[in-house]
Amino acid sequence: MIEIDGSFGEGGGQIVRTAAALSAVTGEPLHITRIRQGRAKPGLAAQHAQALRALAKICNARTSGDTPGSSEIVFIPEKIQGSSYRIEIGTAGSVTLLMQCLLPALLCADRPSSLQIQGGTDVQWSPTVDYFRNVFLPALSSFGAKVRLDILRRGYYPRGQGEVLLTVVPAKLEASHLRSLDIGEKDLRKVHGVSHCSNLPEGVAIRQAESAEKALGDAGFTSQIDREALHLPSLGSGITLWSGYKGASCLGKKGFAAEKVGRIAAEEMIAELRSPATVDVHLADQLIPYLALAGGSCTVREISLHTKTNIWTIGHFLDAYLEIKEEKGIFKIEGVL
Repeated sequence: MIEIDGSFGEGGGQIVRTAAALSAVTGEPLHITRIRQGRAKPGLAAQHAQALRALAKICNARTSGDTPGSSEIVFIPEKIQGSSYRIEIGTAGSVTLLMQCLLPALLCADRPSSLQIQGGTDVQWSPTVDYFRNVFLPALSSFGAKVRLDILRRGYYPRGQGEVLLTVVPAKLEASHLRSLDIGEKDLRKVHGVSHCSNLPEGVAIRQAESAEKALGDAGFTSQIDREALHLPSLGSGITLWSGYKGASCLGKKGFAAEKVGRIAAEEMIAELRSPATVDVHLADQLIPYLALAGGSCTVREISLHTKTNIWTIGHFLDAYLEIKEEKGIFKIEGVL
């Protein structure tokens, strides 16, 4: 049984999601202790527990400790089964973090799967659903993965109730395995995006978009940002920008002017676009499990703590290792099988 110290590195839910996903893929039983010990509320949050239960259902795992507040879990997987699933997180817990946990297993399933997931699509401390669909999934397709995401309804904190539909064709149905990552250079002169709000004046979405467009324009980039004014269970707003394998986002909150939301997202996007790296800082850590499983490489302008923690976690499961080399002010991450 593989033993993981859940307090290592950034000590967050990422260790739990990555370790459980690789346990399902490799078939290795897993024991995690000291989960999120350094956080204000230690142990599993509700969304972490829900992700573990959903993954257990997909791979017929026997589990213990998969309840909110638990600081220790055991996860013993069996055969991964593709099917149609419905998962209700029950709060504004992130649908994208849940999908991150399930995708490696679904790509190794015995048949295609579809998942209808209810929860938060645009919530703090997680990739937005637009980033997931327009940055992460195109990068994942470079491994040969066939995954589609349909956004049925947005969901904001605190009530969530967003809906997405994820469809996955297992890699082994298309080829013997995922292929080595091959990310070429992209034309990054034009930025796409979406600015949205719920239960707020339409002007909020417009001002977020216009602020981002101005900042991008001043930096020499053209942009096309859609606007959405919605009426959903919770009040909220946000903006996501993307170009190639790079993206940025910012969510509205009390005390933040709409113009500030747009400007923050644009400034983060500009920093990524001005770097010669092939992927953004956040995408790099999300690709780590797939680089370890299939090989390949990408470059990034800086190595985040999430990336380091993911590499450490993966080392417990796979013989492959990940090399990081600094080249001309950027970092190359390479999966060596």
